[in-house]
Amino acid sequence: QVQLVESGGGLVQPGGSLLLSCATSGSIFSINYMRWYRQAPGKEREWVARITSSGRTNYADSVKGRFTISRDDAKNTGYLQMNSLKPEDTAVYYCNAEIRPRRIDDVGDYWGQGTQVTVSS
Repeated sequence: QVQLVESGGGLVQPGGSLLLSCATSGSIFSINYMRWYRQAPGKEREWVARITSSGRTNYADSVKGRFTISRDDAKNTGYLQMNSLKPEDTAVYYCNAEIRPRRIDDVGDYWGQGTQVTVSS
């Protein structure tokens, strides 16, 4: 059974940095897209960044130039490096991935449980 587990969240001062990780477990044949989303209190979940299997990246305008998404396919792990953090970045951050568990399986959409990021002085 495929699982995604985020880590690396916490409390950081404005201007600080955090590195989020998205570790996978279970049977994994291939991973297509890996994405990060976030949800602030009282707001809808919003897309933050995406990386394709070939390494192409896209970012929401609100984080462009400050956040960097990456992946380590040898470890089946994704990352989100967050720099120059602002109070408005405060949210629960979720990892999402399109995974084919076995070669014969269809691609499925998997989510982690989220990790809290709080930016405050």
